[in-house]
Formats: sequence, structure tokens, C-alpha cells
Amino acid sequence: MIKRFIVIVAILSSALAAAQENISSPYSYYGIGLTNFKGTVENRSMGGLSIFSDSIHLNLRNPASYGRLRLTTYSLGASHQRTKLQTDDEQDNAKISSLDYLGLGIPVSNKLGFGLGLVPYTAVGYRILDINEDVASRLNGRGGMNKVFLSAGYEINKNFSIGVDANYNFGNFQNRRTVSREGIQFGTRDISRSDILGFSFNFGLDYQAMLSDDLQLHVAGTYAPEVELTSENFRELSSVAFISSGEAIVESRELDVEDTNFSLPEQYTIGAGIGKPRKWFVGAEYNGIGRSSFLFNSVTDDAVYTDAAQYRLGGYFIPRYNSFTSYFSRIVYRGGLRYEETGLNLNGEGIDEFGISFGVGIPVGAQFSNLNLGVEYGQRGTTSSGLIQEDYFKISIGLSLNDKWFERRRFN
Repeated sequence: MIKRFIVIVAILSSALAAAQENISSPYSYYGIGLTNFKGTVENRSMGGLSIFSDSIHLNLRNPASYGRLRLTTYSLGASHQRTKLQTDDEQDNAKISSLDYLGLGIPVSNKLGFGLGLVPYTAVGYRILDINEDVASRLNGRGGMNKVFLSAGYEINKNFSIGVDANYNFGNFQNRRTVSREGIQFGTRDISRSDILGFSFNFGLDYQAMLSDDLQLHVAGTYAPEVELTSENFRELSSVAFISSGEAIVESRELDVEDTNFSLPEQYTIGAGIGKPRKWFVGAEYNGIGRSSFLFNSVTDDAVYTDAAQYRLGGYFIPRYNSFTSYFSRIVYRGGLRYEETGLNLNGEGIDEFGISFGVGIPVGAQFSNLNLGVEYGQRGTTSSGLIQEDYFKISIGLSLNDKWFERRRFN
């Protein structure tokens, strides 16, 4: 039954992921949008922490985790976010719902496992109205970059495992700018579109060792080298008349725009933690991203990229994972904090992000399947230097379903 369910949901989810608009932020205008993938609901509920891996959950951020997988695991997550955007003088609200990830992990032996899935990786979504004396500009953008991944993980011994992700990156970014000037009959509309495609790789390692009978050490790391992606570009300029129903094209022409390449920057993660197996865990990690070499799209001269950094702290607690008398004792309680320097600088101000998250893992059905719920409060940006501060509240829900595949039958 679970296999049939996986096939049906995978088809529907893939179609949905390709069409959705899953962010609402003016800061997504820059570069290839904001990175909105911070792992499964289990990861996000621990502040985005990715160093913890076990035998029954997918860790989509570290391919070495597939070497420790013992059950076929299907994972699906979605979220709903409400955001308050404010400046020194004004404020507005936005809300968005999105499919966040879709993954399948398959252990083919006690040492080797594979994974595949789809992740909407970055997102563009903004609507900006800028009125300056006798000029009014309206900017709209949507799109994002998705990753289809194929992963493999191998457990070298009971302590050490390694893995690799092969990602096919695809997606498009659409930006529209309409300008009208007082005293001029027609306005100008500029539409640009970039279709992104190319491969990238991510390498991972995972080390786990018992320090005593009850205390286990976890150390993990990942590295994604810088790669070149291809951008197929399109641009159209139009003269438009403003009517009650919107814009009417007076004259339009397509410009010759060369296809370009841009660098997807390298990044690495290193972290460590300790815990008692199937009882509690606490860990911390650091993620570095070389965005200072990142080429990006901008019509302003006051936007630059510097190297980015992310800091995460989180963990979980299970009262009693094997309790037969108390269902609530088997619930997993998670929590975490994160702080991110995005690398984007506007008007001399760094656009940083902070988040605090909590969540629970609720056992459902047979095997070790569970329903994961998470909540997060976050803040991005600042009201200083004429910028925008975003305060958001996100609710996430995820399914982690387990089954046994490739099990040898003893009787025919």
C-alpha cells in the first residue's frame, strides 16, 4: 500500500512543486532569490540542524545518512507562512503556502542506501511599488530554482559513512518592471526571464561513536564545490497604456540577449553533537557560503554580496521511545535556534536572518512512521537605512513513512 501511495503522491507533488510560488519577500529580487530549503520538518524544528542522522528518517542535507538507513523511507513536507513587512513609516502583510520537499530513501543492503527526490531550493516572489516625485515604478517577480537529486550513501564501518548527491538544477526567474512618468502618455514595461539549468554535487560524511554506555558522539560535514550553471535569457521592452483593467501594449519588441553562465558558490557545513541514543540529542553546526563571487541581477549600485555564514543550535528529547503504556511518551520533542548572515548587503546594511523553532514527531501506523509538526518565528532584514524588516511565523507539516523493501521471502 505504501508503495502505491508513494507513486501517486510523487507524481502530484512534482507537478505542484514546478508551478508554485513559495515566497513573498522584496529581498528575493536579488541574485537567484532566497534560499528557502533548510531540510525536512525534523531538521527545521531543530533550528535547521542537519548533523543528526538515524536509521528511520531522511536527512536530505547530508547524503552520508543514506548509508545508515535501514527502512525504505518516504518523506514529504509543506508549510504555511504569514509575514509582516514594515519600514519606518509603513507596514503590510503577506501569506504563502508551499510544498517544501519530496524524498525517497531506499536501503539496498546494511551498508548501502540510495535516495532521490525534489527540492524547491531558491524562490523569487515580490511586488514592489516605488513612487518618487513624478516617477512611479512597479516591480514584480516570481520563480525559483529547483533541484532533482539522486544520492548514495555507504557505511564504511559502524562509526563512519560517506555519501554524494548529484543534483540537476532547473527553474526560471521572471522579473517585470513598469515605469510611468508624469506628463508622458505611455509607460515603459521591461520583462526579463532567465531559464536556469545545470548540475551540482554535494559530498557528505558522518561519524558516530559511543563515548560511554549512554553517551554518543555525532560529527558530520558536507561540501558542495562551486559550479557553473547556464542561464538562457529573454528580454522584452514595451510601451504600454494604462487602462482600468491593467496595461495595454502599444508597441513591443524583443531584444537579443546572450545566454550566460553564472557561478553557484561553494559551501560547506561542519557540526558536532552528543546525546543518548533514542532519548536526547543536542548539537551545533556552522555553514559557510562563498557568495562574494556570486554574480547577480541588480538595477541598483548599492547592492553587493559578501561571504555568508549560518549558525545553528538544536536538539530533541523522547520521554520513552519504546513505551507500550503511554502513547505520549513516544512523541519526539524538538527545538532550535539559528542565525544567518545571508551575504546580501543593501545601502551598507547586511541583510541577516534569525529564527527560533519548535516541533513534535507523532508516531503513526506501523513500523516507525511519524507525522512531524513544526512552528518557527523568524526575522529578516532591518528598518535601518530605508530598508524593510520582515517578521514571519511559519507552520510546517511533514510525513515520514517507513516500509521494508527488497525483503527476501522465506516461504513462497
